[in-house]
Amino acid sequence: MSPTVSPGLDRKGLAIAIGAFVIWGLMPLYWHLLKIVPALQIVAHRVLWSAVLVALWLAWSQARGWFAAILRNRRLAAMLTLAGLCIGLNWSLFIWAVNAGHVVETSLGYFINPLLSVLIGVLFLRERLNALQWTSVGIAACGVLWLTFNYGSFPWIALSLAASFGAYGLIRKLAPVDSVAGLGFENAVLLLPALALLVSQEFSGQGGFLPGASAWGWGVDLLLIFGGALTALPLIGFAYAVRRVPLSTVGLMQYISPTLSFLTGVFFFHEPFDRDRAIGFVFIWIALALFMTDSLRRARAAQAG
Repeated sequence: MSPTVSPGLDRKGLAIAIGAFVIWGLMPLYWHLLKIVPALQIVAHRVLWSAVLVALWLAWSQARGWFAAILRNRRLAAMLTLAGLCIGLNWSLFIWAVNAGHVVETSLGYFINPLLSVLIGVLFLRERLNALQWTSVGIAACGVLWLTFNYGSFPWIALSLAASFGAYGLIRKLAPVDSVAGLGFENAVLLLPALALLVSQEFSGQGGFLPGASAWGWGVDLLLIFGGALTALPLIGFAYAVRRVPLSTVGLMQYISPTLSFLTGVFFFHEPFDRDRAIGFVFIWIALALFMTDSLRRARAAQAG
């Protein structure tokens, strides 16, 4: 039986949502512990162990026919396959960027993402923007252009992360499927390529998960396994929370993650954050402030009505 959606703030749902965003925001610290492992192998282990955990969750919480039910709906299966490829690309780029010293730029990607999602809604869902929303998008574009021409390089990591996650969000919005079951199918799509990569790397001597001369050690192996839990648990928690916490509140809380990533990049990894980069970020933050102001105003108007 599905839980009842609460019209107000549910303390348990709120706490779980905050926990999910905090975990996502501090993920760079975790992946940095696995810097010895090639990025693609980290992603493959992330897919493998996340798939195991989600499959166990679904076996406990739902009927065993959830996977066959999705397969019978060819359109839904195709949509979730594409979603799986998008999130796989997002995970791969994020982990590579973290371990290549680009944590601050990854945070920029997730600051940009809500604004890019607004544009995706206009282009693909025929949603309309008001003047304040268009202003937000314009200011954010100015920030990206500033970073491109004054910081000295196109922020392709940030924009690629935002685009891949934005496309993933669009597909999942249109796909009529439970959040956890959808994640389970996406993991299944990525599972065979992930297993093929891991097996080939182990047999070629480039892997280190199995015991042997090149083994990374049991500590790294445990971190790789637990990385699957860190992938699945926040998503499951998020799916739980959004049914109990108003979306306007969840929308504001989503900025916890890039804020923590940004602070981690600057103060823990000591990545450069000079005047030119700061100006670009200020443009983005102003755009987000306007965007959040508009979202709160509309949420209050909807509640009043």
